[in-house]
Amino acid sequence: MAIWVDADACPNPIKEILFRAAIRVEIPLTLVANHALKIAPSPWIKMIQVPAGFDVADNYIVQHVDKDDLVITSDIPLAAELIEKDAKVITSRGETFTPQNIREKLNMRDFMDTMRSSGEVHGGPPAMGSKDKQAFANALDRYLASR
Repeated sequence: MAIWVDADACPNPIKEILFRAAIRVEIPLTLVANHALKIAPSPWIKMIQVPAGFDVADNYIVQHVDKDDLVITSDIPLAAELIEKDAKVITSRGETFTPQNIREKLNMRDFMDTMRSSGEVHGGPPAMGSKDKQAFANALDRYLASR
């Protein structure tokens, strides 16, 4: 069992929570990104740098994830692929993607993408706050307690 991170867009406070958890429970943590990242020094933590390009990091994660691994990503299409491989997926805000909710999330994503391209909706999600970090930490703890 391992934890994978779609690290190109993962906020630093979430990475710090993951570093502490990986070291505490001695679980492999792999951050995948198309640029070099600073990681905590630990035999449990590694960084994979993939070439720049559309979905290169996502494809790497999909190819290497195993059943019941945990992946941290807010990328809904990536989450859908991972769920098909029986991986667990949570966002950096602590939301869990499941087989029961992923279709709805994909539909909402597509709808919002259409709204943004038509100019009806502007901007993205609000800045990450302390409640988001706590929600993530709680979701991570639930995963770790279930293994």
